[in-house]
Amino acid sequence: MECSSRVIIKVEDLVYRYDSVNALDGLTFEIERGEFVGLVGPNGSGKTTLLNCLSKLYTPQNGYILLDGHDLRELTPLEGAKIYAVVPSEFPVDMNISIVDTVLLGRYPHFEGFWWENERDEEIALNAMEKLNVSGFADRKLGELSSGEKQRVMIAKALAQEAKVLLIDEPVAYLDLGYQLEIMEMLRNLANEGVTILAAMHQLNLAVKYCDKLIVLKQGRVVACGKPEEVVTQRLIEDVYGVKSIVQKIPEAGLVIIPLSTSNNGGALDKETCEKRTIESDKASARWGSVEA
Repeated sequence: MECSSRVIIKVEDLVYRYDSVNALDGLTFEIERGEFVGLVGPNGSGKTTLLNCLSKLYTPQNGYILLDGHDLRELTPLEGAKIYAVVPSEFPVDMNISIVDTVLLGRYPHFEGFWWENERDEEIALNAMEKLNVSGFADRKLGELSSGEKQRVMIAKALAQEAKVLLIDEPVAYLDLGYQLEIMEMLRNLANEGVTILAAMHQLNLAVKYCDKLIVLKQGRVVACGKPEEVVTQRLIEDVYGVKSIVQKIPEAGLVIIPLSTSNNGGALDKETCEKRTIESDKASARWGSVEA
């Protein structure tokens, strides 16, 4: 089990079963240091299960995972916490703990002896809070914050952990458009600084805009892996999501995905409307260029 020094996550032939169902069915891929990778696919494709395997919440029945050159199975919880940090998709709404104390919890893997932080821990936590723009409400309680503010706090906590890899489940779930862009910009900046990020996402347009690479899952298998502009096509969207779409490169926005209808129509659009939009999209494609294959 070897990998290049540039590779920080290596997954080989990974299998995880729920009873007799393979939620992950022979996954193989690599992620290099400092990459921002979007993990995409329909509901039930295995995204959260994969994150749970990478964070040792689940134990795969087959295959292996290397994190920073270490076999994940051999890492203790503290050793693992110095390599990866997990940002969940949901948080308790009534947590009676201050923001600064929440972020300081990220320093736990580095505490020596008693459960008390030192000046260096406080400095690292404060720097993480400044990067995520949460210093202004350091003394407020976590349960008092909006969803977008909580997300920034939890990313700051993960950053304070000084982990090399962030595993994030739905980083922009339940957030309005402004917060979605803000969170994705912050993650993009962290990746530019060398942090490796693997984020399970449903927002394809945001994943295409901000991620270096996409790993596309369907029924527990990797069906595509590579740069967004190389893997995202109208055919892929229909094959993976069952949705007819327009995938276009627009000068002002880059690659954009416009969903039209489900492949079987499903009552979403009548035939006449779908044909009309297809004709209109063909005109736009002539101007901007669509990505069909």
